[in-house]
Amino acid sequence: MVRAELDKQPSDVRTMFDAVARRYDVTNDVLSLGQDRQWRRAVLAAVDPRPGERILDLAAGTGTSSQPFAERGARVVPCDFSLGMLQVGKAARPQLPFTAGDGTRLPFADDTFDAVTISFGLRNIVDPRAGLAEMRRVTRPGGRLVVCEFSHPTWAPFRTVYLEYLMRALPPIARAVSSSPDAYVYLAESIRAWPDQRGLAALIGEAGWHAPQWRNLSGGIVALHRATG
Repeated sequence: MVRAELDKQPSDVRTMFDAVARRYDVTNDVLSLGQDRQWRRAVLAAVDPRPGERILDLAAGTGTSSQPFAERGARVVPCDFSLGMLQVGKAARPQLPFTAGDGTRLPFADDTFDAVTISFGLRNIVDPRAGLAEMRRVTRPGGRLVVCEFSHPTWAPFRTVYLEYLMRALPPIARAVSSSPDAYVYLAESIRAWPDQRGLAALIGEAGWHAPQWRNLSGGIVALHRATG
């Protein structure tokens, strides 16, 4: 698993995200060159929330990804294992029901949600397959899964440039804008070690989801995977 390869324990990663919480949204916007907004819009369209639906937004951080679901009339639950993220999010969006939870032991009953989504957080679950199975457990039969995660650029020359950016340019930029720049070295390494689009689709299927499919965003820098329960 990615975290084992990087010698990160769950408590280490939790502490890391607590440290970056204060400037997390600003840092993401800078490091992605503003593309994170486009990716969030793609997630919203893929989930297609309807009024009254219950939606779990896992690894929701400060709730930036959750707010659009609430604005569509869905009953969204932002869930994260970082108390620092939840505290920052609750201060900014007090109307949302932020909930602390471990991705491998979610604090919800079976068949609770109509849809579950996780953006840029599956890499940080200690056992991604177990996390996907847990998401399946809390989603009703026929419910929807949407995973937005960093992936492998499809054009080989661009993939080389992208990896150079991750490993060389990202850390100094993070030092300028992040409240905990060393965390972004780990994040860059975890992106590089993550499975490609087809590999993640296989992992989703192994966790009990049906008909996993994906589409690439930003040339494959990010992939949007969908499946049904």
